[in-house]
Amino acid sequence: MPVPESCMQKEETGYVRKKIMLIAGEASADHHGAKLLRALRKKNPQCVFFGIGGPLLREAGMETPVDASELSHVGITEALGGIVSILRAMSRARGMLQKRRPDLLILIDLPDFNLPVAAFAKKLGIKVLYYISPQIWAWRRGRVKMIGERVDHMAVILPFEEIFYRRHHIPVTFAGHPLMDKEIPVRKKDFTRTPVVALLPGSRKGEIRRMLPPMLEAAEKLKQRIPGIRFVLSHSPSVDNAFLEDFSAASPCRAEVEIESGGLGKVFEKCSFAIAVSGTVTLETALAGIPMVIIYKVSPVSYRLGKLLIKVPCISLVNLISGRMLVPELIQQDSSPDNIANTVSAMLKDIPGLIRLRKDLLFLRRRMGGPGASERVAELAMHMLGRPQQTEK
Repeated sequence: MPVPESCMQKEETGYVRKKIMLIAGEASADHHGAKLLRALRKKNPQCVFFGIGGPLLREAGMETPVDASELSHVGITEALGGIVSILRAMSRARGMLQKRRPDLLILIDLPDFNLPVAAFAKKLGIKVLYYISPQIWAWRRGRVKMIGERVDHMAVILPFEEIFYRRHHIPVTFAGHPLMDKEIPVRKKDFTRTPVVALLPGSRKGEIRRMLPPMLEAAEKLKQRIPGIRFVLSHSPSVDNAFLEDFSAASPCRAEVEIESGGLGKVFEKCSFAIAVSGTVTLETALAGIPMVIIYKVSPVSYRLGKLLIKVPCISLVNLISGRMLVPELIQQDSSPDNIANTVSAMLKDIPGLIRLRKDLLFLRRRMGGPGASERVAELAMHMLGRPQQTEK
């Protein structure tokens, strides 16, 4: 869409001055927010940015009276421990809205904090743009009515989210996934050679403690079945190397496991298959054309609660985007070492199946919107700043 003339109108000092408040309360939101801020500044260099953010947004030029670390406790169970800092941050966010009256409020994910802030902004007549939707299509769908009342426009990063919001008559734009801005090279894989299997256990220590042991046990079983098979363990920058090395050394697994600290790109160069914990990493693996098995396990209480609340037939983004069970999901008791080894072994023996799966995974790249998510959201923001957003009902 073209940038409105009202946003491009020149004054003596340059473009019309616009005030944008942005709330990014988590590390990933700080990253996406910083990219968006730079894209916005290219479209209107006179924009003034303030709000809640972390070091990347400050580096990009945003004033942050409230640091994102004050919201690090937001969550179903974590919120109780940080309730004081959360309430303080909420009060200061409302104060910024009331005193500085931004022309636009941009919210990134974090619905438990951002939706109450959106309600306050609407009372003040401030337009609200929500970037990166909460997963209401999976659980707590009742919040969709709340979003419709409090948010002027949703900028979503998954194609099926656009369909979901349109069904509920909420203004929405599919911006594309920020992952598409990364270079995820696709390399030819020879599935007839001895396999190299990537182990992708997640980026948080608790998740690694829970998911890496069954991965390593499955690796040991696969070593006994497939001569020469090798394994590459991805080392996330958020986890210190000593933790990963000590954890692997304490495992009874005798399979050779190489720890790769050079990022997922280096892991993908080496592997032809992956065992991955459910999360964004599965989407990156798919975009690289790497066949995989997805595993996940939580506490029995969390699992029972999730079964009651979650309303989608699968949990991985790969399968949700494709609209079918493209890759196996081994959840809870199904994620046992025996079951992982059996599933991986059967898939590795089916060379035609691996070739078909690789083609299907690479097809997902076409559905992800292409590079430029930040630029598309910035264009939408400029449109909202210039005139009332035209919507399709």
